[in-house]
Amino acid sequence: MAEIIQAEKGGKKKGHKGTPHIDMTPMVDLMCLLVTFFMLTTSMSKAKVMEINLPEKIKDPTKQEAPKISASRTLNIVLGPDNKIYWYPGTVKPEEYNNLPPMQETDFSASGIRQMLLERNRALFKKINDFSQQVVSGKLVISQDSLRGAISQLKKDDDTGPIVLIKAYKKATYGNFVDILDEMNICGIARYTFVDITWYEEKMVEAAAGIPSTATASTK
Repeated sequence: MAEIIQAEKGGKKKGHKGTPHIDMTPMVDLMCLLVTFFMLTTSMSKAKVMEINLPEKIKDPTKQEAPKISASRTLNIVLGPDNKIYWYPGTVKPEEYNNLPPMQETDFSASGIRQMLLERNRALFKKINDFSQQVVSGKLVISQDSLRGAISQLKKDDDTGPIVLIKAYKKATYGNFVDILDEMNICGIARYTFVDITWYEEKMVEAAAGIPSTATASTK
């Protein structure tokens, strides 16, 4: 802080300009408080990330075959325009593009994609839900890490639930990716991954949504 030194002469006080004295102690205290504050807030804040489990890439395709995917368990989900979801079961061969199956349309509501996933994943979802309820009710006392490990093992051992292939139409948004990942976790889907959409699936989406078709076999 600056202070003006007063001088006395002849019994009368007379003010005059003096050299200001700046006290830096409060500023040093403030700096230390700010440094401490930023150190604490930085260490306590965690980066918000979303875990995505993807299949391992095949290092040498000539020596290792790609994993077999059962057509009866395969479920194709395509993120479409206007926050819509299109899906169809099974697989489609490229040579069958003249006779493509129709896509079913749904949305992100509880009675939409979630209900469809729960119906197809009923057995595994019931196992996970029953196990979690035992922990919540106190019948089974385990730590959170053990609970997550047990659920992961249930998903790993599952051989009845759907294998979901998530794809995105060109007008899908980033928010749709976040929403569909939430649905995978809520419904307890054990196996899902992101793959590129094919040209004939783009045609299927356009046919279901009433969009003029632009994709052809010669352009893909």
